[in-house]
Amino acid sequence: MKKTILMVFAAAVALSVSLVTVRAADEPMPSAGQMAPTFTLPSQDGNQVSLDSFRGKWVVLYFYPKDMTQGCTIEAHNFQRDQAKYDAMNAAIVGVSVDTPDSHKQFCTKEGLTFKLLADPAHKVVDEYGSLGNYNGMTIAMRNTFLIDPKGKIVKVWTKVNPQVHSEEVLAALAEAQKS
Repeated sequence: MKKTILMVFAAAVALSVSLVTVRAADEPMPSAGQMAPTFTLPSQDGNQVSLDSFRGKWVVLYFYPKDMTQGCTIEAHNFQRDQAKYDAMNAAIVGVSVDTPDSHKQFCTKEGLTFKLLADPAHKVVDEYGSLGNYNGMTIAMRNTFLIDPKGKIVKVWTKVNPQVHSEEVLAALAEAQKS
């Protein structure tokens, strides 16, 4: 009896994991020209942060897999390195992952990050932006970025970004978009 219950439970877990993967693949990703889906999530300092609170500013909304991992640390460091350039261009950097606010706080403290990292452990916003994925059995945010104009419209979308050079790509696109 115990063995049967354990097998049913294992099958249910396996099915739910595969459903997450299938749903992420089927979930449409917002595209350039569309209004950015609005949201409110907790940041590393515990405060609720809404996309609407950035109206009037450009927003670099980037999704990343996991705090304190190599690629995510490189990407965050590069955004932090270029923070003054983003500030000069009236742009806010906002990172989102499925980690908790406490994990974000530790990551920011350890790595000296000053921009907002938002926690989405329920996967609602990550899913809404078509960025929900699965890696080695873990539900993660895929490495995608959305450049949002001051009125809330998506200007550019990057998928599967290279964390080594991504900040430079975003800065170049931001400069080009601001010429228009």
